[in-house]
Amino acid sequence: MTQTSWLPKALRWMFTLFTVIAVFFTVCFAVLWLIDPQLPPTIHFGPHEVDIAGQPGSIVLQNSTFSLTALHGNVHLTVDQASGLVEVLKHYGLPVLILKAAFFAMMFELFRRLFRNVGRGESFTHQSLHLVQIIGVSLLVFSLVFAAAESWFAHATYAYVAQHAMIQISGTPLHLPSSPHMSFGGRGFPLGTPLFFSGLLVLALSEVFRQGLALKSENDLTV
Repeated sequence: MTQTSWLPKALRWMFTLFTVIAVFFTVCFAVLWLIDPQLPPTIHFGPHEVDIAGQPGSIVLQNSTFSLTALHGNVHLTVDQASGLVEVLKHYGLPVLILKAAFFAMMFELFRRLFRNVGRGESFTHQSLHLVQIIGVSLLVFSLVFAAAESWFAHATYAYVAQHAMIQISGTPLHLPSSPHMSFGGRGFPLGTPLFFSGLLVLALSEVFRQGLALKSENDLTV
């Protein structure tokens, strides 16, 4: 009689919990995107102390003007029409968060199903092999899609900030250069990202699963 390990069952329940949490955040981000709350024009927030690159700083939001002071007052950033920046963050940032949360929900569900099969002693089956292959392909596709989505978000945010922001360094005003052409997050084509390599690794492991399944089938026929 084969003794069943407790670990697959524990991982199955853990991934079930993670799936529920990821679905919850996906729904929350989607509802927030659909509701589209507006920033009141008379809002006042701060000054609030923050940590910026290990140095103390402060942020203030007042009358649709956002201000950030850092490096003991030597760097001062002001963004006029901050409500417009919030709109950019909502319209471009929330879809990225929805995409990421939905991806994690899907991955956790795939892992839950995989470890359910492992707990049943069905590791080398066609269903488990397909799950591993789907996980590998999903990681590869998501690494490309998410890199494009991040670049889309960063490009829109930078374009707005470059148009409405002014930076003072030691009292000298500076203006950000115009928005460059959109690229993959400034990192180039995302073949070197951990997600992309993880997808390749999982696909390689799926080949091990496939060969293990073939050997199992041969042994069953021999017996």
